[in-house]
This record gives sequence, structure tokens and C-alpha cells, in this order.
Amino acid sequence: MKQRRKIEFSPKFLLILFTVICILLVMVSAMFSKVTKPFSVIVSTIIVPMQDGINSIGLWADDYFESFEDMKTLREENEKLANRVEELTHMNENLSTDQEELESLRALLVLDEEYKEYKKVGARVISNGRNNWYENFVINKGSQDGIKKNMNVLSGRGLVGIVTEVGANYAKVQSIIADGSNVSAMSVSTLDTCVVKGNAERIHSDGNIDVAFISKDADMKSGDELVTSHISSKYLPGLRIGNVNDITIDSSNLTKSAHVTPVVDFQHIKEVLVILDLKEVPDDVETAD
Repeated sequence: MKQRRKIEFSPKFLLILFTVICILLVMVSAMFSKVTKPFSVIVSTIIVPMQDGINSIGLWADDYFESFEDMKTLREENEKLANRVEELTHMNENLSTDQEELESLRALLVLDEEYKEYKKVGARVISNGRNNWYENFVINKGSQDGIKKNMNVLSGRGLVGIVTEVGANYAKVQSIIADGSNVSAMSVSTLDTCVVKGNAERIHSDGNIDVAFISKDADMKSGDELVTSHISSKYLPGLRIGNVNDITIDSSNLTKSAHVTPVVDFQHIKEVLVILDLKEVPDDVETAD
């Protein structure tokens, strides 16, 4: 059997071989570099700007969607704030209404204490007719609450009027400013008597009520407080009406006339006190209203 011949390379030969291979690789690399250089320039000229454009579009799109999300968030927050403002406004209106009602009730409490000799029942106004002045109005209490015709009605700081009609759960009130109303009154300081006459036109124009039949010799003067007189047939004595002003001599030269500024705000009446006591006058005695 023949033995294979073993090939052996000397170190010198191997060194020369590797050196030649390296030189060939360097030459090939240089050749390919020259060939691909134009393609690199083309790529740099076309692709790079496109890449920049794409990057710009990407950044713009990212900013746009981010802004869109921000706007959506802001819109939602604005809607929440608007709802909150509406809620707070409603709460403020309720608080204002509650405050007004509280002040009105406090005034009634003071009035109730001031005329504590009379029994009274509180009521709420449920209708005031066609205008802003409470000349004739309806309250939410009636006969089932003990209210009767001709009972006196109070509010604010004094006399409002008188009950003219009664139902089971309502009553109609004529105020002292209404046309046809006549209240026998007197000055607290001088005890001079007079008649407070309702005049819708007068109260609408300057907020006053007419006063008539003041004696020519009366000592009544502007600023005096008027209250209901003891000679009235329907009104209990001592109920505050207002302060007299503009006293003048009548053309007859026998009596004086004046105006009275009422202590009740006849444009804003919400709650009243109805005095359950009726004025009792003997049938054979002539009296004024």
C-alpha cells in the first residue's frame, strides 16, 4: 500500500503567499470604492433630502397630533369649568334667594315681637296681579288656618292691608296703596287724626300715599309717624303706616292734605303676618275705616 505524500510549506513560502493575498485584497477594495462612489453621491443627493422631508413630516404629524390631544384636553377642561361656573352661579342665586328670604323672615320675627299682643299666622304671597306693585294679592293661607275677612295684614315694618276674601286655603288682601283703600290714621306725636287714601298712580310715580282730612288746626308736621287710629272700624290701633310729608292747606282752608311714605316696600312682599284678632266695634258706633 502506497503512502500519501505529505505536503509541507515552508514559513517563507507562507509569508509570501499571505503578503500577495493582502495586496490583492487592497487592490480589489480600491477598485470597488471608485465604482461605488458615484452611487454614494446619488444616494446622498436624493435620499438624504427625502429622509429630511420624511423626518419633518413625521415631526409635524407628531406635533399636530400632540396639539390635537392638547386641544381635546383643553376643550374637556373648558367644558368642565363651564359646568362648574354654571353650578356655582346657580348656587349663588340660591344663596341670594335664601339670604333674601332669611332677611324677610327676620323682619317678620321683629314685627311679630313688636306686636306681640296680637295673635298672628305667617303666610306666603302666591300671586300679586298684573304689575310689580302689591296693590291686591293672594296668600297661601285661608279659613282652615283661622283667617277671616277684615283681618289686618303686616309685612316689612308695618301695615300692608286687610283681608277682603277668604277661601279654604287662600285669602285675598287689599293693600293700603290700592285705589279705594281708606285707613283711619293718626300722628304718634300729636295724636291728630287723618285718613290715608290709596292711590295707585301716586305710589307708582313717587312712592307715596295720599293723606287727607287733617284738621286745619292740627299740629302734625313733616316727619311725624302715622299709625292706625283707635277710631277705625276695621284696623287695629297702633299699626305703623309711615312718615308724613308735604303738608299743605286745602283750597277750602278748612283742612290740610299731605303724603305719607310707607314703611312697607310694596314692590317686594313675599311673606306676611296675618293678625288673627278682629277689630271689635259696637254696631251703634259710627267709625271710619
